[in-house]
Amino acid sequence: MAFDDDKLSDEKLDDKKNIVTEDKKKDDEYESVCFLCRRPESQTGKMIHLPNDICICPDCMQKTFDMVENSGFKTFDFMNPNSVLPNQKKPDGESQDEKQEQDGTGETDARKKNSDSQNQGSMPYISMINLADLQNMMPKPQKVKKKKPKDEQDKPALDIRSIPAPHKIKASLDEYIIGQEQAKKVVSVAVYNHYKRVATGTMDDIEIEKSNMLMIGPTGCGKTYLVRTLARLLDVPLAIADATSLTEAGYIGDDIESVVSKLLAAADNDVEKAERGIIFIDEIDKIAKKKNTTQRDVSGESVQQGLLRLLEGSDVEVPVGANSKNAMVPLTTVNTKNILFICGGAFPDLENIIKERLNKQSSIGFQADLKDKYDDDPTLLHKVTVEDIRHFGMIPEFIGRLPVIFTLDGLTEDMLVKILKEPKNAILKQYQKLLELDEVKLEFDDGALEAIARKALEKKTGARALRAIIEEFMLDIMYEIPKDDNIGRVTITQEYINHTGGPIIELRGNIPRIAEQA
Repeated sequence: MAFDDDKLSDEKLDDKKNIVTEDKKKDDEYESVCFLCRRPESQTGKMIHLPNDICICPDCMQKTFDMVENSGFKTFDFMNPNSVLPNQKKPDGESQDEKQEQDGTGETDARKKNSDSQNQGSMPYISMINLADLQNMMPKPQKVKKKKPKDEQDKPALDIRSIPAPHKIKASLDEYIIGQEQAKKVVSVAVYNHYKRVATGTMDDIEIEKSNMLMIGPTGCGKTYLVRTLARLLDVPLAIADATSLTEAGYIGDDIESVVSKLLAAADNDVEKAERGIIFIDEIDKIAKKKNTTQRDVSGESVQQGLLRLLEGSDVEVPVGANSKNAMVPLTTVNTKNILFICGGAFPDLENIIKERLNKQSSIGFQADLKDKYDDDPTLLHKVTVEDIRHFGMIPEFIGRLPVIFTLDGLTEDMLVKILKEPKNAILKQYQKLLELDEVKLEFDDGALEAIARKALEKKTGARALRAIIEEFMLDIMYEIPKDDNIGRVTITQEYINHTGGPIIELRGNIPRIAEQA
């Protein structure tokens, strides 16, 4: 037993050592933040640590002392054991006034008045505050990741050889995204050139400009999904922001810097990692200029003007762990020079602007173009120009900082059928996995897939409608299957999708049975 006790004690010591080493690693990576001014230790110098993990910088501590000293109160020297407060008993039980009277050094009436007037400005009683009582009221201590020394910052953050080629990026995107060949090719080349630019840095006098992107496509065509897949394949921090919540500084809503703070949070507050990430600003068409209005456009043109310096590249003070700046949140500086910005939007009614421009070329005569020639053109968005986007409500300065403009195609019935079954994480594969956990095999016949695609096209919400339709028809099946352990296979038929029949259910003895329609 003694041997076992020694062994257990050694294991406990090893665990404590591991915990201590992990804490040291965290302390080496992160730096403390002042509880009052919220500045990190790299800016203020050595922190003064108080109980309950409270850190105060020397400047704030000195300001506190100066404020107490200049407030007119009679200070008390805590370091001097002989220093006492007025009316405070000495250790021998005598007050300071009583001892003076016994020694014959009593004060005259005038001197007593002066002393009384002095004591009126002093603090006769001091009640010490227990910081533990305020623990729930105080914000949690926050730490900011330390910046590397300048010698390490000069080293390239990426290796050119580690950047995948455009055809490899597109091949990886093909495994998850159906169609959109032109969009995937444009994104692959733009991202490849951007990270080559980040990797080279300032290798020579030729400075490569940033290639921010603007993607235009109808709702549900895969704009956000394309960017998410791209960031996952490249293993870089990605922040997806919504432009509808952005407002001009000073108004209710998110500040423009909040899009960078989301990227910083995605990078675990690592500034250097965030400075080479990707920011996707969705619903960018919602910040277009408001037409025919006499009020201040705080969520339209003002937001576009505020985003200009972010897209171009500048040093931005970003709150850590919050969307807005306030006195209780630390601030850090992020350079947006190497951050790739991708803006996306549906741009409704942009087709009408394109049609209006194209129909101006129509003339009178036998060879004239008809005005309804472009009404059913599925590739009408491909004919978009910068002038059309400016006419939609985007200011020229904003469009000029998005040099790569491309469009995504609307989804057809064939594309929706492929989306259901071909990608790596296809919707059908997800439901098949769910039923596999109940040891039941799920199948869809071709007619059912076509019927689901037709219903999705009628909803006009793109690929988002597919899951809603399948969820509706799979509800009763997923509810009934756990009741019966004899069910081995379920086949979804076209009749079941069209409400003219039910799914085919096969028992484990290979006996088919057509279920009644719910």
